[in-house]
Amino acid sequence: MLALRIIVGLGLAYTLLLLVAWLFQDRLAFPAPRAKLPDPKRLGVENGERVELVSGDGTKLVGWYLTPKSPTSAGLLWFYGNGETVAAIWPIVREFQPPGTAVLVLDYPGYGGSGGRATEGALYAAADAAYAALTARPDVDPRRIYVYGRSLGSAVATYTAAHHPVAGLIVESPFTNAAAMAKYHYGLLPRFLLRLSLDNVANVRRVSCPILLFHGDADRLVPTAMGMAVAAAAAGPVEVVLIHGAGHNDTYDIGGRSYRDKMWRFIGRTGP
Repeated sequence: MLALRIIVGLGLAYTLLLLVAWLFQDRLAFPAPRAKLPDPKRLGVENGERVELVSGDGTKLVGWYLTPKSPTSAGLLWFYGNGETVAAIWPIVREFQPPGTAVLVLDYPGYGGSGGRATEGALYAAADAAYAALTARPDVDPRRIYVYGRSLGSAVATYTAAHHPVAGLIVESPFTNAAAMAKYHYGLLPRFLLRLSLDNVANVRRVSCPILLFHGDADRLVPTAMGMAVAAAAAGPVEVVLIHGAGHNDTYDIGGRSYRDKMWRFIGRTGP
């Protein structure tokens, strides 16, 4: 009887675990930290301006636009990782802004100062709105749009490159897809529970533009092998840059100026 009770108890606990995983997987994938969007001028970012957009589903989005120093320039869409906001990463965006390139970075739905709720579809709708807004800028050459995405943002970036004309795609620490990440981190859970796709491999198979891929070779959250699988699946040319000794969240610190300069050269030499 004791053994039976233990088996029944374990079965109930596992069933409860499956229910929680089904109901709250969006919250696990998209933690959606909130933070007020800062005024770039008050932070000394003189070429920054606060922007507001509305995505296709009516969600109000906020972010920063960093104007270029040349009259007609390239444009870079910046999609950050899942635990970040514009308020948290603006110093990196400012430091990494390529010369002669405008930058648009938005808070995802439910993140930072944006409205709405974070879902996979909402992220893609926000990306479509960001792309439309950047290409409509009079100081941006619509033939020279680049997309950058880190971690979760890599899936948003590859989606954008697969659905819109871009001159180049830059991804950092990309995973293959949500199913592979779930198997890697939550091996006990059956795959049929997963509603998310976030499929970088499927997306890059549709991308023919040049790709620059960064990955830390000590990344334990998103294994380097996943980044290599994304590179191998790409339809177009790929340059892979491994950041020696970097994990998942210290690539900017360890990569430093070398990381930044590699991005700058990539944008400077690609495009029409």
